[in-house]
Amino acid sequence: MVSDNVAMNDAELVEQILNGNNNAFRYLVANYQRLVLHVVGRVVQRQDEAEDICQEVFIKVFRKLKRFRGESRLSTWIATIAYNTSISHVRKQVRRGEQSYDDNPVLIAQIRDESLNQKVVEKEEAKKILMEMIESLPVNYRTVLTLFHLEEFSYKEIEEITGMPEGTIKSYLSRARKLLKEKLEKVVKSEKTNIFVDYARK
Repeated sequence: MVSDNVAMNDAELVEQILNGNNNAFRYLVANYQRLVLHVVGRVVQRQDEAEDICQEVFIKVFRKLKRFRGESRLSTWIATIAYNTSISHVRKQVRRGEQSYDDNPVLIAQIRDESLNQKVVEKEEAKKILMEMIESLPVNYRTVLTLFHLEEFSYKEIEEITGMPEGTIKSYLSRARKLLKEKLEKVVKSEKTNIFVDYARK
C-alpha cells in the first residue's frame, strides 16, 4: 500500500503499479495530474475537452507503463504522452474543420475560495491575468513557455516531450517572452501584476 507520506522513486512506483498495486497508480495520478492538466491545457483549450484528454492520457500511461525504461524522468515520459495526445486531438479537429490553431483561447476555469484574504485574492487574480496572457500566445509558444518556466523542464527534456529541436525550442521561448513582455508592459503599472515583472525582464 502506498502512503501519501511515503515518497517513492520512479522505478519503485512503476514496479508497484506493474505488480497490480492500484493505490500506487492513484498515487501517480495525484502526483502528476497538475502536470498533465498544464500540458493538455496549453494545447486543448476547451475545458470539457481538456478534462477528457487528461483522462485519456492517464489511461495511456497505465497501458504503456511497462514500456517505461527509466531513461528519462517519469514526469518527462508522462508529459510526452500528454503533449502527443493533445496535439493529435487538435490535429484531428483541424482536419475536420472544427477549429483552427488561431481560435480565440479559453482559459481553463480555476476554482477560487472566496474566503481568502484580499492579498491572496489579488495574487490569484494576477496569476489569472498572466495565464490568460500565456493562453493568448500561439500554441507552440505557450507550450514551451509552460514546460520551461512553470514545469521547469530542461531544453533536453522539452525536446524529448515535444520532438522539437533544441534550437527551435530556444527560438520559441525567445519569441514567447518577447510577446509576453509586450503584453505585460501594458498592465504592469497595476500593482497586482508586479509579481510578473521578472517574466518581462527575462
